[in-house]
Amino acid sequence: MDAREAPLPADGEPNRDDGGLNGDKAVLRERLLAARRQLTPAGRAGAGRDIRDAILSLPETQMAGTVAAYYSVGSEPETHGLLFALWKRGSYVLLPILLPDGDLDWASYEGPDSLRPGPRGLAEPGEPPRGAGAISSADLVLVPAVAVDHSGMRLGRGGGSYDRALARVGTQVPTVALVYDSEFVPHVPSGRHDQRVRMVARPSAGITRLPRE
Repeated sequence: MDAREAPLPADGEPNRDDGGLNGDKAVLRERLLAARRQLTPAGRAGAGRDIRDAILSLPETQMAGTVAAYYSVGSEPETHGLLFALWKRGSYVLLPILLPDGDLDWASYEGPDSLRPGPRGLAEPGEPPRGAGAISSADLVLVPAVAVDHSGMRLGRGGGSYDRALARVGTQVPTVALVYDSEFVPHVPSGRHDQRVRMVARPSAGITRLPRE
């Protein structure tokens, strides 16, 4: 099982979703994660390169001074090359640090050698943390997802970490979920705490801009 395939710690919000909704999410999540596990390393790397090129070509990326992103693990579309390219072109890149309560702190990415082992097998930045609110300073936010639907609703790993983080992002800031082609789906089950993204990046289709709420 990949590190992010296990649900992250609960976020402490009572009555987050009812059991039926959680069950619907779990069924969809497991189906898509099972499909990911069938991908070859070459397939994942190729998808990552295609997504990297699509992200780097975005006008919003070219104008962004600060980019909040993440370091991919396991069967996720690879982001290692994307992070390096953003950093080399002069963007200030923030990566998440998973906190014990499931929330996300943030610290700067200073190249591959700046990473250290984190919880659940994740790689985290070794620079000083800037606080959970640091994501609100980003001009572009790249987030992991298991699926995204046509309205922008995102399916995550089940712990609520990125829903909490995305709630701190301004309404005009572009938020982009990175998924494989088959993970852009007509409908994702959602509850009142779930956050939408404004774009989806896929290997074969590039960037799709999603309707605003």
